[in-house]
Amino acid sequence: MIRLTDRLQVLADQIEQNETMADIGTDHGFLPIALWERGISPKVIMADISPGSLDKARENARSLYPEEAFDLRLGSGIRVLEKAEVDAVVLAGMGGALMIHILSEELEKTLSFQKLVLQPRNGQGKLRCWLLANGFSIMRESLVRERKYICEVMTVLPENRLAGRSPISKKMPGCGADSIEYEVPPWIKNAGPLADPFIVQKLSIEENVLRGMLKSKHADEKQLQQVKMRIAYLKTLKEGV
Repeated sequence: MIRLTDRLQVLADQIEQNETMADIGTDHGFLPIALWERGISPKVIMADISPGSLDKARENARSLYPEEAFDLRLGSGIRVLEKAEVDAVVLAGMGGALMIHILSEELEKTLSFQKLVLQPRNGQGKLRCWLLANGFSIMRESLVRERKYICEVMTVLPENRLAGRSPISKKMPGCGADSIEYEVPPWIKNAGPLADPFIVQKLSIEENVLRGMLKSKHADEKQLQQVKMRIAYLKTLKEGV
């Protein structure tokens, strides 16, 4: 049986019993294979734009379960899927901008799935802003440590799939895609024991930026005030953890 890393286990935990799933950018294929072998997902699809990565997934599946015909698909993003073909779609380990591109390319198809599980490497604020502006709600945010990084995992539902459930997210009028409020949203403080270290890490980055700007003789006053506002927000958020 495959033993998942902490990051992959958090992703696996977002998939409920009997949910079918597709792993876009599957690489080694460990997540879908693990969900299948544990009897959680009766159907899994492994997809990747890289032939080499898909070959790795194929070899892993073949070596573990030589008699099982797993569904592996070569192609870009969700182009390899039909509308509503699976319950959950996982995109992990890629940038937020690429996720936006993949999800927006065929938005009607994206909205046909019951759930998205997203783990962006960067551009998290832009991704959250896009999701909330395009008919999605964030139901859960999870944090998991991977080496020196704290990874963010978003469990997202189309608004037409809420069925009375209450999302943790909310649109924030006046805040743009680059706003600190989307980069480190207020609901992240409820994401578990890593919430405080996560906010402190973000605060440290902003304070380093401010120190560098104050040393400069040509610091832009508007940018200076923006950084100070970001720091004030993060300090308030930290106090509430």
